[in-house]
Amino acid sequence: MKSILIYVFGGCAGIAAAFFGGWDSALTMVVIAMGVDWVTGGILLPAVFHKSPKSDGGGLESHAGFKGLVRKFVQIMIIGLAYQIDVFMGTTVLKDSVCFAFFANESLSITENCGLMGVPFPQRITDAISVLQGKDKNE
Repeated sequence: MKSILIYVFGGCAGIAAAFFGGWDSALTMVVIAMGVDWVTGGILLPAVFHKSPKSDGGGLESHAGFKGLVRKFVQIMIIGLAYQIDVFMGTTVLKDSVCFAFFANESLSITENCGLMGVPFPQRITDAISVLQGKDKNE
């Protein structure tokens, strides 16, 4: 049984490495940010603070959590697709660009989650997030 699991895990890792072109720092950065976002916004915010904007009562909801994980899975698939397009075009830019775009989005989400938890931020960061969300400071 142990050897079967080793072969299955090794095969899956090999397929993933081929799909993403290996595991590099850009991919590591995005996956870590996704994990932090999932923990802060998908678990801590609803379970501890009951302030989740993704559920009716603000609490932990399995359907909302599942949808969030599906979104992150699709993002990972898009990163793999970007690498495959890079290979096709003979470039090395698209995968990293997609990784940085997703990292920026995850960072914004983490900052919003922390703000909902009451973590203090400098006013400039709060103002920048409001601008990115399309909110006016005077509203």
